[in-house]
Amino acid sequence: MSSHINGDGHGKTTLNRADEVDDLIDAVKSLIVPYIRDADNAAPVRASGQIAADAQGTTRNVLVDSHRPEELVKRMTLSLPQDEGRGKDGLLETIQEILKYSVNTWDQGFLDKLYSSTNAVGVVSELLISALNTNVHVYQTSPALTLIEKTTARTLASLFGFTGPRAGGVTCTGGSASNLTSLVIARNTLYPSTKTCGNAPHRFAVFTSAHGHYSVEKAAATCGMGSAAVLSVAVDGSGQMIPSALRSAILKAKDEDGRTPLYVNATAGTTVLGSYDPFAALADVCDEFGLWLHVDASWGGPAVFLSGQRHKLAGVERAHSLTVNPHKMMNVPITCSFLLTDDVAVFHRANTLPAGYLFHADADADERADEGEEEKEREESEYWDLADLTLQCGRRGDSLKLALAWIYYGAAGFGAQIDHAFAMAAHLASLISASTNFTLVSANPPPCLQVCFYYAPGGVLADSKEANTRNTREMVARLVGRGFMVDYAPGDKGSFFRVVVNCQTLMGTVDGLVKALGEVAGSS
Repeated sequence: MSSHINGDGHGKTTLNRADEVDDLIDAVKSLIVPYIRDADNAAPVRASGQIAADAQGTTRNVLVDSHRPEELVKRMTLSLPQDEGRGKDGLLETIQEILKYSVNTWDQGFLDKLYSSTNAVGVVSELLISALNTNVHVYQTSPALTLIEKTTARTLASLFGFTGPRAGGVTCTGGSASNLTSLVIARNTLYPSTKTCGNAPHRFAVFTSAHGHYSVEKAAATCGMGSAAVLSVAVDGSGQMIPSALRSAILKAKDEDGRTPLYVNATAGTTVLGSYDPFAALADVCDEFGLWLHVDASWGGPAVFLSGQRHKLAGVERAHSLTVNPHKMMNVPITCSFLLTDDVAVFHRANTLPAGYLFHADADADERADEGEEEKEREESEYWDLADLTLQCGRRGDSLKLALAWIYYGAAGFGAQIDHAFAMAAHLASLISASTNFTLVSANPPPCLQVCFYYAPGGVLADSKEANTRNTREMVARLVGRGFMVDYAPGDKGSFFRVVVNCQTLMGTVDGLVKALGEVAGSS
């Protein structure tokens, strides 16, 4: 079934799009639901630490059908038609291949990255966003989604202590984009002339912890400051930025190097160890020198939903901006990243540019102000054309993904899911700590949802960094054959394991992983 409006359809006066969508959704559903069900059915087997054979004695790794890139090129019959399309049959064949050769993040064995599968609500939200297919840049074209973004951002911001009359935020295309946007806003706010004249004469200095995300350096490079403008601040043994070290770094950059200290990036849930920086103490330093404090809570921010973990975010309300990615810990579909603040007017002043062909609603408000509207009313006015607060013009309705999940689960539901994930991380850390073949790098319990450790047979870690790295890499590769995908990261003694549990991880999966680790270690 197909619907044409060109070619043979030049003379048509009716459309058949609804039936075509109905037909394709049913067809694709018949492929996607079994894909997810395979992961559900494989979950109990994960507790054994290996792939189970079926009645015929064959095994199938639901997690991934793994191949090297050059081999995958040969196996996938991907081609883009230069003439007539392949229609429904070609579409479904391609989708089948994509599912076959993709990593099934719904599988319990996917413990590799700071995200996992979405959930049923996530699939529905993506379907709705695709059906609407509207750009959330101006209110005129996206009234409902604009209201949803503003309401969701305001409610989320309040959890972090942003309670001003215009507290809230906007969505960006991921945590790196949110961090970049925050740096642009910081520069344009603290040094307004840079918005039109560029960075000169300033040699800006940006500060982040030694365990901060690489997106800070990318942001500085993008802003014309250069990645060398980002100065690394020492961390303590738990991976937290040291406030006195930050103060010393600021003084050195200012007094010895002739730089202009601008921005401090603190982290709530570092990428490797999951550490939370001491935000209140860092805010004191930023206040002393007049620096912008940004908190990258992309990973660890959702701990704010859980009363037993919220203390780790103490002091974040003093930040000028904060990034949080519900698509990580909260199983919201990728991408869903918010940049939050206590006053979105700051975002607007930093990013707005005249575009009368696009932004009408907020321009009308400015015109009313010029005609004598009270200054107080102008300061309290709402901004409805959200692209005028961001670096993007094209903006997807990403906030809908969080909004629908929030409506479905509620804040209490989010808290229960996150509590379970923290419990699974603590359980894994305890099992590793009790083992005679591994040694923990993480604290027990770990600060966030990742557990880091070395292979140390008999409790003895190899003296050679190269040997430890080789052991880790080889064991990670062998785990894939048992249905587990985990990651590793460089450390002082070579690369170590980094396992990331999530809100859907079962206790049996954790137990099975530890069994699998012991068995692949024994096959070294």
